[in-house]
Amino acid sequence: MKKLTMMLLLASLMIVLAACGTKNKDEDKTSGSEANDVSETISVEHELSDKPVEVKKNPEKVVVFDFGTLDTLDDLGVEVAALPRANVPTYLSKYDDDKYTNVGSLKEPDFEAIHAMKPDLIIISTRQAELYDQFAEIAPTIYVGIDYAHYMDSFKHNAELIGEIFGKEEEVQKELDDIDAKIAAIKEKTKVSDETALIVLASEGKVSAYGPNSRFGLIHDVLGYKAADEKIEVSTHGQNISFEYIFEKNPDVLFVIDRDAAIGNGASAKKSVENELVKKTNAYKNGKIVYLNGEYWYLSGGGLLSMKEMIEEIEASL
Repeated sequence: MKKLTMMLLLASLMIVLAACGTKNKDEDKTSGSEANDVSETISVEHELSDKPVEVKKNPEKVVVFDFGTLDTLDDLGVEVAALPRANVPTYLSKYDDDKYTNVGSLKEPDFEAIHAMKPDLIIISTRQAELYDQFAEIAPTIYVGIDYAHYMDSFKHNAELIGEIFGKEEEVQKELDDIDAKIAAIKEKTKVSDETALIVLASEGKVSAYGPNSRFGLIHDVLGYKAADEKIEVSTHGQNISFEYIFEKNPDVLFVIDRDAAIGNGASAKKSVENELVKKTNAYKNGKIVYLNGEYWYLSGGGLLSMKEMIEEIEASL
């Protein structure tokens, strides 16, 4: 009898121990599941924040205020939730759709709409820089402006950052390698050419000039075209010039960016630029007045798609 009682006690103890073991395993599974639910983040440093911004990897609700970044995300197949739908470039026109929340314009954000959607990430650029603190109060905000004096370093940093946030590092690197190869091919041609170039932005009949280290200076700094004037004032809005200035500098190639066409006010640059003075330049005589696509150069420069198109336009000019 004692023997039977002892056996029953041992059996009961084994059942209890087994149950405890199962419970512990279940707890381990639960804790492991909870750990997996904790999203991985990366720390992003940028010039508008005095401390790193913690950004969740693969954020779902993304607000984009930079069309260059929008075209990079589009190229990588990453979806966005919201953007300023005023003046969306034609090649990104699919985003001018009600499925994407409209958050105002590039210079006048709709903060109420942004706040209401509770985004995971906001991406801004130069046009919104002064409003950074207001964005940062709503959600993690990163700045991806281009440093024109170091265009390619800045462009690559931004592309690689987007790749890291959205797990697209390999795709980004492949794109950057392709771009580097195209740039190298163009520089092989420009370094043996004596042609000088002048870059102008045309708007409402007026023109401003851009030289090395400027907003459109990659034509000189990266792609190797010699500048018709090395002393052009470096400014976001360019140096105000007259058509007499273009005549005096007499560039071999005149690159024209039509701002009016870029913002939807109708193409008007050709009519104002090709006047009697400009017709006396080498650029006009040699058929080298090149009208660049303002959507790429003025609205969305610095994206993977726009960069490839910009490079191809310069290559065509050769």
